[in-house]
Formats: sequence, C-alpha cells, structure tokens
Amino acid sequence: RYWFALKYGCQAACKQTSSRGASEADPSSFIQKQAIDAVTDINMLRVFKTFLETTPQLFLQIYILLGHGKTNFYQYAAIIMSFCGISLSMVDYQISLRKSLPDKDEFHVLSKFMYLFYKLLTITSWMLSISLITLLSVRTSVILLIFLWICGFIWTLKQHTTFCKSKKMEYLYRTVVGIILIFSFFNIKGRRTKVCISIYYATHTVVTLGILFLYIFWKPSIIKEICYIIVSILTISSLVLGIIFLVVYYSHFHPTTYCTHQACSDEVDEVAWQKDRMETGRFQNFLMQ
Repeated sequence: RYWFALKYGCQAACKQTSSRGASEADPSSFIQKQAIDAVTDINMLRVFKTFLETTPQLFLQIYILLGHGKTNFYQYAAIIMSFCGISLSMVDYQISLRKSLPDKDEFHVLSKFMYLFYKLLTITSWMLSISLITLLSVRTSVILLIFLWICGFIWTLKQHTTFCKSKKMEYLYRTVVGIILIFSFFNIKGRRTKVCISIYYATHTVVTLGILFLYIFWKPSIIKEICYIIVSILTISSLVLGIIFLVVYYSHFHPTTYCTHQACSDEVDEVAWQKDRMETGRFQNFLMQ
C-alpha cells in the first residue's frame, strides 16, 4: 500500500508539473486519484491496526491501573496518548476518505475537532466501563465482548460487503470490523445509519449504566470507593459529552451540511438523511487491490 501511494504520488506530481492545465479526464488526474485512494486504504488499515493492537494494550493498562492502584505519571500519560491515538486514527481515515470521494466535501476545521471529541469521549467511556466489568468478573467481561462481537459480525454479514476479492479475505475483513464495532461505531456500507447509530449508542449507554449500578449494589473490595467514584464520574461525563458532540457534529458540523449536491449520500460513520441508493464509485470496492 505504501509503495502504491508513493508510486502514484510521484507519477502524479511529475505529470502535473508537465501539464498544469489538466482536466479530470487527463491521465495525471487519474493517477492522482489512484494515489489518494491508496492513502485512504493505508489509513483504513491503520484503523484496523489501531483497534487490533492499541485497544487491547489500553484495556490492559486501565485494568492494571484500577486493580492494583499503584500509579505514576507515565501510566496516565500512556493511557491518554493511547486514547488520543485511537481517536486520531479514525479522524485521519475520515479525512482521507473524504478526499477519495469526489462528491463529498472535505472536513472543515471545526468538523475535525467535533468528530475527534465525539470519538475520544465515547471510546473513553466505553473502555472504562469494560475495565470495570472486568474487575468485577473476567468471565462476564469475556462473555459480553464475545456477544458484542457476534452482534457486530452478524450486522456486518447483513451489509453484504464486497470490499475484498476473495471470500476468505472478505470474511476476515468482516471479522475485524466486528472487533471495531465492539468499541466504536463504524459504518461499512455507506447507507443510512441514523437508526443503527442510535441503537448502538443506546445499547452502550444501557450497558454502561448497568455496570455502574452493579458496582453500587455489589461493592467489590478489589477497587477502592474513592477510585470507583472518580472512574464513575469520568465514565458518565465522557458518555454524556460524547453523545452531545455526536449530535452536534451530525446536526451542524458534518461536511455533508456544506455539500451543494443534493445527490450526496452516506459514507463511513455518517448519520444519513437521504434514501438508500446504489453507488458504483470508490466506496463499494474499497479494498479491491
């Protein structure tokens, strides 16, 4: 992927210098589009890597922090950087995806910040909730995560994605997306997601509140009361603020609101208000190389 991006980027740069008045049908424009598509693929694979590698490490860090109580500045800094890294990977992917879709307007500065805080806060709240239930019962936590992955995988199957050439790679892709859906919403088909995203975060809210109420009635000795109060405040405040940023982002700061074309359709991680329609462009055949 990096080789393709570098190759197409160099070719596009060389041809643009030789023919500055190029049209969209010009070969240099086509090569530039290929370079942008390759970068978008890289950013999507980076999202996969982040959720498969960084998220488990972050979960383990929080679990150790809450369970043992021995903390220092570097542990807090590492956890904060991990949260920011996960959220920034989602933002980078959205930015590159917007550039790869010709009928989509690019992110504005406020849109980027609103999307970043929406992802950062909702992921933070959910990771803290999962860490709390793991402290209470590892078996319950594993069952919950497996159940959520199964739900995400089934939803992915129903989308009938066609992002890979072979069926084996397609199922691998759906498996990874199912893992991502455990922690954050990820629309993979570019269709209407208003209902899906509402159900998704409503479920997260119910599960989060259920975990906090379990701690109130169970009162496990593994975690100090003051620590539980702090984590509970962080969890609830992050969830509430994250949902507020989510609503405000899709209501006022989403790039689609700046789009002048009425035919603009949904894309990854977007609450849609238009009818479903078939797209024959880049989005349907995302990972075809």
